[in-house]
This record gives sequence, structure tokens and C-alpha cells, in this order.
Amino acid sequence: MTSQMFVVLGILQLGVLFASALVPFQLSWKEDLAPLPKLHRQLFYVYGGYVVLGIVTLGLICIVAADDLAEGSLLAKAFCTYGMLFWGVRLSLQAVLEAKPFLTTSLLKLGYHALTVVFLLSTILFGIAVFN
Repeated sequence: MTSQMFVVLGILQLGVLFASALVPFQLSWKEDLAPLPKLHRQLFYVYGGYVVLGIVTLGLICIVAADDLAEGSLLAKAFCTYGMLFWGVRLSLQAVLEAKPFLTTSLLKLGYHALTVVFLLSTILFGIAVFN
């Protein structure tokens, strides 16, 4: 895979963060999580923060270390294996998450399908980098 493809992959991944920023509002986290004990609410946000950190890390490394990743060293392949697994698991969750009731507008439906495409592309591109 070329370094330019890694840059595009990084930008795609960082684009996922726009949708991630909308999730707490679209899913009414503040109201829906209010009945839970405080620790449960806090852990929910901590877990979300770690996912965001993972996406930021994957995206930024793809952009700033694109040349190194394209060289295909053992470390590059290890990083790409992590990216492939990260996005592959997220892609597989699309099949079991019950998001349909929350896709109330055409824009939300389009965004959901666009995210699915990004998850698929990310999994495939990281896979190409691992197995080439």
C-alpha cells in the first residue's frame, strides 16, 4: 500500500470522529444514563473516551507515519494488524447493533451507511497492508 493511501485512510478514520461526537446527543445519553449509578455513567464516558483515543491514534499515525507504514516493516504490519482487527470488529458490530430506531432522518440513515463503508474500507485497507 502506498503512503498516500495511508494518508487517505487516516483522514477517513478521523472523519469517523464527527459522527462519534454526535452520538451522545442523538442517543440522549444524559437523560438515558441518568438512572444509572454515578460510577456506571462515568465508566460509560471513560470507555467512549478510550474508543475516541484509539481512533485518533490510528488516524494520526496513518497520516504522520504514512511513509514508514508503506515500507511494511514488522512494526508497520503489527500496527496494521491492530487497525484491521479494530475496524473489523467495529464492522461486525454493525450487523448486531440495533440502530434502526435511532435513524429517524435521511441524513442519519445516510451517515450510518457512510460509516459502514468507512469501517469496511478501513478493515480492507489495513488488511491489504498486513498481507502484502
